[in-house]
Amino acid sequence: MLVSSSKVRIRKGRPADAEALAGIFRDSWQQTYRSIIPPLYLETMIRRRGYEWWAASLRSGDTILLLEVAGKPAGYATCGPSRARCPFEGEIYELYLSPIYQGLGFGEHLFEACRATLDSRRLKGLMVWALSANTPAIDFYWRRGGRPLGKSHDRFGGAKIEKISLVWS
Repeated sequence: MLVSSSKVRIRKGRPADAEALAGIFRDSWQQTYRSIIPPLYLETMIRRRGYEWWAASLRSGDTILLLEVAGKPAGYATCGPSRARCPFEGEIYELYLSPIYQGLGFGEHLFEACRATLDSRRLKGLMVWALSANTPAIDFYWRRGGRPLGKSHDRFGGAKIEKISLVWS
């Protein structure tokens, strides 16, 4: 167990969590990206990341941290070595909460669990990418000390969408 209190617990994801993770992904993406990513493309991405995708990811040993609040799955994060060639060796790939748990401080638990996981792997420095239009995510990382390093673009369907990298030394 990585983090625990009487009501909040973070642990490594297990194959039995696949359905809950698919639901958290679906709900958080629908709320977060519905006005950013073209709707048809968004729904296609959500369908691709259903139960089977999560079950396979959990079986593969990917680092998936599950946040439980009062025993119920409430969010997740994935992290590992940075995918970019840069001095920041660790990366948080995803950090999402079910909409009803957003804005209540639970994301900080996941963020710190990721940092502890990356530190235990001796990965120095941290990077995270967020879509520039996702200001709640950028604000969240800014409040935790992340500072912009650069910008890039991803294609979502026919749309070219800007993303920003935030880093910690």
